[in-house]
Amino acid sequence: MSIISKEHKTPSLKKEEVQKNWFLIDAKGKTLGRLCSEVAKRLRGKHKPTFTPNQDCGDGIVVINASQIKVTGNKNTQKIYYHHSRYPGGMKATPFHALLDKNPEKVIMEGVKGMLPKSRLGDVMLTHCRVFADDKHTLQSQKPVKLEI
Repeated sequence: MSIISKEHKTPSLKKEEVQKNWFLIDAKGKTLGRLCSEVAKRLRGKHKPTFTPNQDCGDGIVVINASQIKVTGNKNTQKIYYHHSRYPGGMKATPFHALLDKNPEKVIMEGVKGMLPKSRLGDVMLTHCRVFADDKHTLQSQKPVKLEI
């Protein structure tokens, strides 16, 4: 049995000690899954050496040009998003290309949501992600730093 000194302990941050930054990501020409996984990693805070699983220690993310996202293979015609109203016969199916034309922000939000924890903490993390269909966004006051993926 070895004794671990105090300076080698993994830090466990408290809510007050967390430092958050805002980043701007351009989704133009990016692959959907790879973009969503990077956004989810940054929202969760796993890129930081002070990552604490039970705290919201991630950064804020602004995604622009969501309407210009790409998918590989035949996903453009074959990928389907399902939603159920919880009434009998209430299943709704929307193909990827139709959802991308109608609401491109939802495509990225659904992808990121699936990669975050399924808990109240994951819901809070998702509120720090803002997605915009074109290159204009309303978060200039956060002064987001451009992040290249």
